[in-house]
Amino acid sequence: MTCWETFQAYSLRSLGYGERLLPREGYDLCQHFTLIGSGLIWNIYFGTLALAFGFFLANALALAKASRSRWVRKPAEWFIFVFRGSPLFIQFFLAYETLVLLPKAGIDIFGITIQTAWTTKAWAGALFVLFLNTAAYSAEIFHGALQSIPKGDLEAAEAYGISGWKKFSRIEWPTMLRLGWPAYTNEAIFLFHATTLVFFSGFPAFQQRGDALYYANYFADKTFNPFIPYPIVGFYFILITLALIWGFGRVNRYLNRHLPSNMKARIRLRPSLIR
Repeated sequence: MTCWETFQAYSLRSLGYGERLLPREGYDLCQHFTLIGSGLIWNIYFGTLALAFGFFLANALALAKASRSRWVRKPAEWFIFVFRGSPLFIQFFLAYETLVLLPKAGIDIFGITIQTAWTTKAWAGALFVLFLNTAAYSAEIFHGALQSIPKGDLEAAEAYGISGWKKFSRIEWPTMLRLGWPAYTNEAIFLFHATTLVFFSGFPAFQQRGDALYYANYFADKTFNPFIPYPIVGFYFILITLALIWGFGRVNRYLNRHLPSNMKARIRLRPSLIR
């Protein structure tokens, strides 16, 4: 089988397309890169969606933790504490074992049967755990940024008659993002790295459709040589990290576009006509 045929057969295998059986001989570099790259689709899926949805929950939790009301602040504090204080591996395991206990026939609510079988699938259950986990860590980042907003900025806004929602949307929230964005970039990188735990914790890979590390482990078991598949996984994740740094860096430059250090200097030609 040529490398192009291998790519056609296994490039989308993690999604259920192409060859159904995993390779049982050869195990050349083309098979390694193709299958591990195929599994990387799941890592990108988990990381992208968890990051997108977690961003909004993190903002809400950060604001709730900064609230003066005890009934709003305490639930947010405990939520953040639980998900930051427990290992992600344990969260995956407990979530799967809890979801398995749900009735397979579904739950009847007001005469409507809600199916529960899909919750034990990795695409749903594991994504939900990653969503809650990254929301907790990001909320702590944004809460710290919210507390670091210079009081002078808020006093200046009030002096100009800006208050309430207008002050939050124009002063507090943009400043919070600007201060917390570098740390949030690190959280995004760690989140993508954490997606490799999904199929190693409790969620099974349906029909051997796993992520990048799942296929790397398959090759390591078959060839007894971990020094080829695992560095390939590392190579792929380095590419993802570079893409995240580039994308988040552009957002960071946009958030700080008003600062003098980020303004492009204009070259002005002023000829001296009179001396």
